[in-house]
Amino acid sequence: MTADHVRYSIVVPIFNEQAVLPVLLNRLDALMTSLDASAEIVLVDDGSSDCSSIVLAARAKDDARYRYIRLSRNFGHQVAITAGMDAARGDAVIVMDADLQDPPEVIEQMIARWREGFDVVYARRLSREGESGFKRVTAALFYRLINRLSAVDIPADVGDFRLVDRKVVEAFKRMPEQDRYVRGMFAWLGFSQAEVPFHREARAAGETKYPLTRMIRFAVNGIVSFSDLPLRLAIWVGLVISVMAGGYGLYAIGLRLLGGHVVEGWTSTVVVISMLCGANMMMTGIVGLYVGRIYAEVKRRPLYVVDDKASVDHAAVPDIPASAPIPMAQAARGR
Repeated sequence: MTADHVRYSIVVPIFNEQAVLPVLLNRLDALMTSLDASAEIVLVDDGSSDCSSIVLAARAKDDARYRYIRLSRNFGHQVAITAGMDAARGDAVIVMDADLQDPPEVIEQMIARWREGFDVVYARRLSREGESGFKRVTAALFYRLINRLSAVDIPADVGDFRLVDRKVVEAFKRMPEQDRYVRGMFAWLGFSQAEVPFHREARAAGETKYPLTRMIRFAVNGIVSFSDLPLRLAIWVGLVISVMAGGYGLYAIGLRLLGGHVVEGWTSTVVVISMLCGANMMMTGIVGLYVGRIYAEVKRRPLYVVDDKASVDHAAVPDIPASAPIPMAQAARGR
């Protein structure tokens, strides 16, 4: 395996998926058998706390087609995808989730479109089995909102399940930002793109790793990463409030000069001050989101750290891009 040229790399980010791993590995085995060229599976363990690491390491030791990369802690789904992309060696790299909502069998359709000459082939969900109506509605609203706010057209009903050509992978590696929204990054890169429609299955086992609070953070991250409209909105809200406050002040002065009745007391003053303070806090928070991202970037920390003692990788260590991690052994030598 290590001496052969790798045609396809399948990257699977994993976090606490012990329950689904037996089914996942069986279906990946079947897929590997059906492919007409050499392939590798890059299993990225995003700091799992269950027995996932034991199962994954054992598979990588027994089967050289599997590579097991364990991150030193939970860095997040999007960073785990990045770690797998950095390690992948194939001419075409496919990213899929471990919960089997993305059927591995769709990968062969993606490969067929790639052979037609497309550089990016993404899977578009025709249906979302096992998901609540609330999640489906909020997902549709999110994609509509982000495409209104962003200058980049991000395909609706498309997740991270996609195939990308080697030249796209190399371009992706040159994007070192800390707060990552991978599907938006691929949309920003451009290249020729095609879709493969599929019916998304229910989760094979276990529980979702994206509860509502995490989904909200993910949505905010996507919007802030690809749009400066919130900053421009802050300017307009501030301008409107200033005009309203100025108009109210002129109205009060006019009433006093004309001998009109001005309501005594603090009610109107308190209401206006509260409104201004609330708007100011909201605008400061929006600016803070962007400033926080700048702060994260200037620290220039690696995106992730690989626990190389726990990892099982038969392949040679790939060239590490500027944004890639410092392996733990190397970091220890540098202290």
